[in-house]
Amino acid sequence: MSGPQARVDFDQFRETAPAAYAALAALSKAVDESGLDKALTELIKLRASQINGCAFCAQFHLNLARKLGVAAEKLDLVAVWKEAGVFSDRELAALAWTELLTRLERQDVPDADYAAVLAQFSETEVLFLTIAIGTINSWNRIGVALRFSPQTTR
Repeated sequence: MSGPQARVDFDQFRETAPAAYAALAALSKAVDESGLDKALTELIKLRASQINGCAFCAQFHLNLARKLGVAAEKLDLVAVWKEAGVFSDRELAALAWTELLTRLERQDVPDADYAAVLAQFSETEVLFLTIAIGTINSWNRIGVALRFSPQTTR
């Protein structure tokens, strides 16, 4: 069984648009250097990719999360994180923030939701969580539009 054919593959995107690739990579690097737990950022990237239907990014971030040692049950249950009962309070807050910002269709970000994420993260951490979510949403839109094919190793 195969899905739609890639319009542009990831390597071609990287070679054809190196400045765009570098800009997105720089945002990701800034998040990595912010001190946020890398396993946490991989969970939010995975969840946003699931919501956006980006198979390439979902596979990419599953691979990274596995390499980081994220528990298999968390990876298996991230799509149903609210009901799963396996995530820490910080992970729950980050996943809620991810869903809110990823599903940002003609809606505001309520103060109560901002306060909820601030209860678990510092202002600086929320800033970098927000950057991580914005960046993965950009990658998802590129990957979905160009139909990047998922790759099991990278």
